[in-house]
Amino acid sequence: MAWGESKAWLKGTRNEPLYQHLLDDATEAPARNAKRKKVVTPEDMPWEMSRQGLLKHLINEEMNTRMETVDAYMQIIPPGSRSGKHRHLAEECLYVLEGRGYDLHQDCDVEITDVYFWKPQDEVQRFEWEAGDVIYVPPNTIHQHFNADPDRPVRLISITNRIFKQTGLNDLEQLEDAPEYDPKVKLTAERVVEYLKARVKEPA
Repeated sequence: MAWGESKAWLKGTRNEPLYQHLLDDATEAPARNAKRKKVVTPEDMPWEMSRQGLLKHLINEEMNTRMETVDAYMQIIPPGSRSGKHRHLAEECLYVLEGRGYDLHQDCDVEITDVYFWKPQDEVQRFEWEAGDVIYVPPNTIHQHFNADPDRPVRLISITNRIFKQTGLNDLEQLEDAPEYDPKVKLTAERVVEYLKARVKEPA
């Protein structure tokens, strides 16, 4: 045979329709997407008392919506409290719906080889924000949100892209839990209301 490497590439007897699977997936996408939600109602948005704090998931990969690339949640931080502290490879954008406070950000030096290394830099930056502002969190930055109001809650909308997870780089690490997090407590809608009422002072 003319090709010198034929002894190598002719080896193997498996035969699988992998390209056909791609075609089938593309063909079936309209019918599959027709069953996914394009409008998500508040009743379909699950609550979670997570290690990052109290979240109401607006869009999530596990919620069977038409959104393929973005996850979003609303975070509620009680008066005078704070979120958890974490770091992730994806950049994050947060819109401040209600309240005022500040963020602490700590950039990290990163090296990605066969093993992933990151090391926090010495400087910790503080950024003040209030309702109407947008907070930008750069990739791989250790960050934490603080509610500076002793009487009113903060509400943030957080948006991140799933692309890092889809490429095998779902690098998410929790460094500190939110003060309210308790893994033994099961969250219900009624408990959320009670929780918020107990932590919010009525205006005079």
